Amino acid sequence: MRTLIHALLLAFGTSAAPLALAQTCAPTAITPYINVNGTWTQTASATIKTGASAILGPQPISGGMWSWSGCGTAGAAREQTIQPAAACTATATYTNSCGAKSQQAFSIKVGTWNSVKWGGGGYVDGLIYHPTTPNLLYARTDVGGAYRWNQATSQWVPITDGPGFGGGIEGAFHTVESIALDPTNDQRVYMVAGDSKKNARLYISSNRGDSWTWVTLPFLAGADTGRAIGERLRLDPTNPSTMFYGSTKAGLWKSTNSGQTWAQVTGLSSYTTTNAMVGVEQIIFDNGNVGGGQPTWNMWAAIAPDYATAAGLTSTFYRSSNNGYSWTPVAVPAAVAGYYIPHFARAADGNYYVVFNKNAGPGGDGPGYLYKYTGINGGAWTLLSSTTTGGYGGVSVYGSGPTTRIALAVSATWGDFTGQKITQLSDNAGSTWREIESMMPHEQNSAGYWGWNDDIEIDPNNRDHILHLDGPGIWETMNASSATPSWTTKLNNLEETATLALITPPAGATYKFISSAGDIGPWVQTDLATTPTKGPNTGWSNGNSADMSWSDPQYIALIGVTHGDHKGFGYWSGDGGTTWTRFATLPPGAATNTHESSNIAVTSRNNAIWAPADTVPSYTTNNGASWTATNLPALPETSGFPRSYRLAVDRRNPNKVYAYDSGGSVFAGPGKFYVSTDGGHNFTLSQGSVSANMKGNPYFLTGMAVNPNVEGDIWVADGNTVYHSVDSGATWTKFNNFASVFGSDFWPDVNGASALTLGKAAPGATYSAAVYVVGVINGQWGLWASNNAGSTWTRFNDDAHQFGGITRLAGDWNTYGRIYAAGGGRGVLYSN
Repeated sequence: MRTLIHALLLAFGTSAAPLALAQTCAPTAITPYINVNGTWTQTASATIKTGASAILGPQPISGGMWSWSGCGTAGAAREQTIQPAAACTATATYTNSCGAKSQQAFSIKVGTWNSVKWGGGGYVDGLIYHPTTPNLLYARTDVGGAYRWNQATSQWVPITDGPGFGGGIEGAFHTVESIALDPTNDQRVYMVAGDSKKNARLYISSNRGDSWTWVTLPFLAGADTGRAIGERLRLDPTNPSTMFYGSTKAGLWKSTNSGQTWAQVTGLSSYTTTNAMVGVEQIIFDNGNVGGGQPTWNMWAAIAPDYATAAGLTSTFYRSSNNGYSWTPVAVPAAVAGYYIPHFARAADGNYYVVFNKNAGPGGDGPGYLYKYTGINGGAWTLLSSTTTGGYGGVSVYGSGPTTRIALAVSATWGDFTGQKITQLSDNAGSTWREIESMMPHEQNSAGYWGWNDDIEIDPNNRDHILHLDGPGIWETMNASSATPSWTTKLNNLEETATLALITPPAGATYKFISSAGDIGPWVQTDLATTPTKGPNTGWSNGNSADMSWSDPQYIALIGVTHGDHKGFGYWSGDGGTTWTRFATLPPGAATNTHESSNIAVTSRNNAIWAPADTVPSYTTNNGASWTATNLPALPETSGFPRSYRLAVDRRNPNKVYAYDSGGSVFAGPGKFYVSTDGGHNFTLSQGSVSANMKGNPYFLTGMAVNPNVEGDIWVADGNTVYHSVDSGATWTKFNNFASVFGSDFWPDVNGASALTLGKAAPGATYSAAVYVVGVINGQWGLWASNNAGSTWTRFNDDAHQFGGITRLAGDWNTYGRIYAAGGGRGVLYSN
């Protein structure tokens, strides 16, 4: 048998050499490397920010061949640049020179930002439909940017979180005054934004607002009065590269090159002012056609009475028959002379439906009138409806002729009761009307009607689908023709709360954070995906500050002001926000000095220190039954800015309380720091803070945070840079990384360090807390993070997530890398 086997081996040429070669051709070990933010790390997993990229670069660097799958990898290059939209796994396969294969998996997580659920909360002041593409709808807001409706996910998509809407000066452009859509290209969006302080911008998008370019305009935008009036920006439907803008302070403007350059239409007026005006309210083209290239010659303009008077115009309604070159006044009915025209709409038959209202709004009271105007077909006015209860805000039309459907928004009427008017509907061109909203079925647990019904839109592709504004949000019905239309809010992922303060409890608490917000008051958030219900229900109010006992976080104290009586309030809860008790008394100054530059700190159950604006702080030891003044010096208002001490308790030793005076303004003296060792009753000035020469700044541009893991470990952002003390404020280390950006003004264009917070430390970190700062490093604004007490900093957000500027921060103590951030009118967002 051995002879036969030997003969066979010889016949096939088998020898010991191939066996030895096979033993040496083993797979080659792969060493994984990932480059994030320009730094290579030997690792097989990484987390990158949403919209950011990373480079996968395994070793060996020579010999053999590579192939890839997953995360968008492709081809045979060893290094692969990826930009995944969601978590994914990339697999690298290496084939060495003798054909052996080995694999390495790269696990990539994508950091995301999500909105904490509230639902509305701010003033949505315009709804804009594309005229032909179904369900393509935009909403503009007065301080929170703009949104696009996503029909597939039934939610709003914020479209102004990215470049051009960031910190410092760019936060001004979250005030969106008008939006216009190209009727010939549903991808193209134009938007004008500004806050009346610097020249406005025209934003231009070719992908429905996913990205923007912008042009600085030669006029201002943004006004408090008449914010829902318009739309002010209009594109010629037959030649959309020609557009007009009705400005608040500088008359009418025209562009013939898609907004790249603009000229004032002096044929109407050349009057320009810096005074508050409503201005030129709206332009409508007398043409229902789309495309073709020829200009629309006949146009109509509505002029606010304030601008008409100042500019010497003889009417509030004008006509042009030469594409805006010159304008002729049109006499309006005597009953509405001197009234505002918040909206008017053109029906398909060429008739116009024009709203006149005594006041401009928001929530403008009447009298209000609706007229039909026959335009170039005769120029006659016909009264269709009027009201002395409330006013008329918006109007929308569908169809033409005697069956024209008209939806009419009744503003400044509050509540829902028999006989109330909210939304009026006519199906016969205004001959008769019926109320379709008051006392009709509506969404349960909603905030109700706020009375700011200032814009209304009939879906151009569905006459039974009607939406309107109501102040803090949007209502809609899908069955307007029903005898009893049903109404729901349309607010999913539209978050416009203006957060004034955020604070997080220790790990393991029954709630996530406490939000103190403008207009909607203070709330305890227990579930990030659910509108909060735990709050003292202070109605239309501002929550200014809140704090909890660190050793007993079920005890919460908070302060604010109700808008109805302009009086300060204070509440405490002993059960984590389930029940609330009003402080029996208020400290001196708290009832009337109610600016958001106020602060409260809790040392333990029943014990708190309250610093009202422009007032000496006081403390209570009995849940507000009585208050005693501290020995801190009074802080008078500086340069028009209310000021207060920013208070914080040392969580490791609650007998220590810290008080930071930010100086009040850039014109005042430097910031100062005070320390109490008796629970916030008496304070001593830190001479170390005097020596540190912290820059003076307004209260709202500064911040302070105390590390709860180490006694005496304090961080301060003075508006310009960051300071750190590890000895209860006796000495301070200044960080030179941060620096404000100055233009030609004395004030910074962008503050170097305006907010900070601490949160749970990174695993294995050398410092017991993660540090987060909103500010500027090397000229770049952003949210910066450090895991090593400030030795190095990494940008935590990216350009796509700037949120109109981040104003408030709170770090989570349960999860590393999670922070809660308040954007410019963008509600509260949290990082994953």
